[in-house]
Amino acid sequence: MREILRTADVTEASVRDIPPVFLEVVERGWSLTAAGGRVLAGLRPEASGTYVDRLSEETTVNGRGMTDYDLPAAPDERIPLLVRRCLAYVCACLRTAREEFGDTRVKAYVSLSYADTEEALLTSNVTFCTPLPDVRPYLPDLEAVTDAAVAEISLEDFEGVEDVENVADFKGRSVWMWPRSSS
Repeated sequence: MREILRTADVTEASVRDIPPVFLEVVERGWSLTAAGGRVLAGLRPEASGTYVDRLSEETTVNGRGMTDYDLPAAPDERIPLLVRRCLAYVCACLRTAREEFGDTRVKAYVSLSYADTEEALLTSNVTFCTPLPDVRPYLPDLEAVTDAAVAEISLEDFEGVEDVENVADFKGRSVWMWPRSSS
């Protein structure tokens, strides 16, 4: 699974890869909940829920499966398109988080796994959260994840990328190594 993330061709990645519904989320920006959670305004429910802590609030509100119904089923076509979509969306969201909050504390988590269907198509999920000193980490041991490829991404991983149009310059390719065990 880690090979998928490590070898995906993202040289053509850009804001144009973000599906319209996710682009609307990026454009609506971020907001703070009553508990201080950093959430994407376009994903925030009208009625606030009950959460154990800010981490669960952020990951629940911010988490979504990446749109993939329009992608081809053939893995050699599907994989790079799906990974590019995720990276473009993550980069855009992390940049707007920096603009909104004045820091780069928000982290993105991208997971890739095969659907439990007959076709076993590759699917992806993206969420965002802010590590807090008094709350357990979202994924305490990334390397222990064996049924999916998971990446933790910060805005610093896009260092040198001047514009979301240039997501292909993503410098954080090393984060795309989990899980480290073969799968």
